[in-house]
Amino acid sequence: MNLPAWVERHADLSSRNTLALPGRAALYADITDAAQLALLREHPMLARTRRFVLGGGSNLVLDGDFDGLVLHVANRGRRLVAEDADAWYVNAAGGESWHPFVLWTLENGWGGLENLVLIPGTVGASPVQNIGAYGLELADRFHSLTAFDMATGAAVRFERNDCRFAYRDSIFKRDGQHLEGRYVITDVTFRLPKNWLPITRYGDVAAELDAHKTKAPSPQQVAEAVIAIRQRKLPDPELLPNAGSFFQNPIVDAESARNLFALHPRMPHYPQADGRVKLAAGWLIEQAGWKGRSLGPVGMYEKQALVLVNQGGATGTDVRRAMEAVRTEVSTRFGVQLVPEPVFL
Repeated sequence: MNLPAWVERHADLSSRNTLALPGRAALYADITDAAQLALLREHPMLARTRRFVLGGGSNLVLDGDFDGLVLHVANRGRRLVAEDADAWYVNAAGGESWHPFVLWTLENGWGGLENLVLIPGTVGASPVQNIGAYGLELADRFHSLTAFDMATGAAVRFERNDCRFAYRDSIFKRDGQHLEGRYVITDVTFRLPKNWLPITRYGDVAAELDAHKTKAPSPQQVAEAVIAIRQRKLPDPELLPNAGSFFQNPIVDAESARNLFALHPRMPHYPQADGRVKLAAGWLIEQAGWKGRSLGPVGMYEKQALVLVNQGGATGTDVRRAMEAVRTEVSTRFGVQLVPEPVFL
């Protein structure tokens, strides 16, 4: 059966994931328009094919070949869509690269996303993971999004509550929906506050600003501080393949936290609104002896223990092996279970 000319067969995915893991997709399509999704949904063969929605490939572990259809969201566009007394409402296409989009908002004087600079990936992928860094989560600035529903063929609008955001989670990731490829996020709108206040409570950010004697930082200055921190700590995936922070910061109940602090008084921790306590996964991994340590071609980065890196020639199996070794040692030492951030395909 004939396929649309823009559907590629046996597509190499090794350059389409930032861990540079080998793998091929049986079928692959760059999506620049929602009309393409409607055609794929109506195609007699493709309508029954497994799907996976791909953004920038920065939160992905390839376990090998994928026997389905990869939908790579590649549409472009960004604009101010509305303004009221309290906020600017800025919209971007799902295929826009995240970091350049954030820089664009700052260049236009719209603060609010500066703590999330230099996070790899695309705008459309950002709500799936509810990306976050240095005291800010995407959900804090999210207004709405549009997604094409591959099950019904309709364009669906999701408001903030519809997305069921949680720590590194959303309705788009939950219950395996990211692997079913039902919702393809085509654009996202953000609410950026006019009554802007800097978020500098994380020690690294405060220290970076203090080093430059910045007492009342602008959004651009906060962004510059975060960029400096990330460039010092995190490897460039173009030079050393990685998927950024590989594990979620674990959240434990108050009693477990007290027990841990009694044994490890210097353990970094962040109280949560519901009484639980967030721990620093990077610190746990470093204390377990994994900072700069490797298992075969995979290891934890020497400057940031939270980042798993491919030192050359790794496969998805190698990543799983190293991941489980790290999780086991952290669990043995601290009784804390680490949860990986990336999606496994």
